[in-house]
Amino acid sequence: MNILLAVDGSPFTKKMLAYLAAHEELLGTSHHYTALTVQPPLPAHARASLSKELVEEYYEDENQKVLDPVVKFMATKGVALQTISKVGYIAETIAEVASQDKQFDLLVMGSHGHGALATLVMGSVTTKVLAQSTVPVLIVR
Repeated sequence: MNILLAVDGSPFTKKMLAYLAAHEELLGTSHHYTALTVQPPLPAHARASLSKELVEEYYEDENQKVLDPVVKFMATKGVALQTISKVGYIAETIAEVASQDKQFDLLVMGSHGHGALATLVMGSVTTKVLAQSTVPVLIVR
């Protein structure tokens, strides 16, 4: 099975990884894993005042802060991990990557665990991904 892990470096990513580690049927060498992190775009006025190289360096640094601990964790479990870094609207980008070319069989992500009222008023990345993804989504809370 090809599994996409949506990671953001938060405590909810750590909970998701702990959940995977506790469920051998999800974490094992028989599956292929890819970690995806999405950085929101910098505001246009900020991008305009910075060089292209500086903006790219910023995104690379932010991506590494998120991905390095996930890669290390998976390595301790004997699992190889591919990584993808994107810049864009988070929910839309996660759903797009998960659904592209039927490459992934499952998307796993953590949830911040807001209540129904908060989700209704504010919206959430998880809710948007669920609405847009064409692959099954496992939400770890």
